[in-house]
Amino acid sequence: MTAGVAMLSACGSDPAVPAPAAQTTTQATTQASGQGDGAGTDLSLLSGTAKSNNSPAGTGDWAVPNGGAATGAALQSAQKWVQLTASRAGDLDPVVVNGAGLTLYRFDKDTANPSKSNCNGDCAVTWPPVTVAPGGKIFIAGIKKSAIGTVKRADGTRQVTIGGWPVYRFAKDTKRGDTLGQGVGGTWFGVTPTGTKAGVPAGGNDAPEADAPQATPATSAVLFDDANFSDNGASQGVSGSGCQNLSRPGVTSSVAAPGSLKIWSEANCKGRSLVINGDVRDLSKVNFDNAIASVFLG
Repeated sequence: MTAGVAMLSACGSDPAVPAPAAQTTTQATTQASGQGDGAGTDLSLLSGTAKSNNSPAGTGDWAVPNGGAATGAALQSAQKWVQLTASRAGDLDPVVVNGAGLTLYRFDKDTANPSKSNCNGDCAVTWPPVTVAPGGKIFIAGIKKSAIGTVKRADGTRQVTIGGWPVYRFAKDTKRGDTLGQGVGGTWFGVTPTGTKAGVPAGGNDAPEADAPQATPATSAVLFDDANFSDNGASQGVSGSGCQNLSRPGVTSSVAAPGSLKIWSEANCKGRSLVINGDVRDLSKVNFDNAIASVFLG
């Protein structure tokens, strides 16, 4: 979980804050790290999910049919944006899922340093690679920006990587929560937000844990009504600098933010408070579920 260290702060310890600014739904944009062959520097990384970023339904990796590989127009649409969300699927927690909620996997016969995919031909039909077009977007929730990259495949397309590992879907997974690819052949495993193998003890992993979460102050955030950044419920966005009151207080269960921010239990940044560094996919774990009324940004 990328929330990192959460620090409780004493109430009333902050200086006076300005009056709440008007709320808008905006997300910070950056460029992909381009792990592997250096491709991907033109990609935009946006905090939150495709839905919270107002992407049209049926586009991006929503356009990929359940199971199988996308072709033709569906593939072109799917490559325009990709969603990577730290979530839960079956017994895997955490594991990364795509915009359609399908589990994403990594392959032991690939390499992460340097990044390289060794799944082509028939393998790529069973395990469709997660690819993104030049100039495309990657929406991230619960994953550090520094963990995301791309690598050029044998066919010239660019495959998304997490922690250097190329990522794939499994054709036999057809609905949210399916993890039929877990452990197949002893080489395929769900991928975690840091690129390690989901459901495998730390000693059985071969990728280092991500470094400490960034502490740069966030100037925007997306607050989800449900845990795990789920789009099943509603979400709301805030942006700007200083104290921001939520239009719907007391309903947030997860937060996606490109940096640190302070959350408060009462309007106008009063009451109980907590500093969070980056994304938190389950606020109940920091005793702040359905308790946010305002946030302090910048």
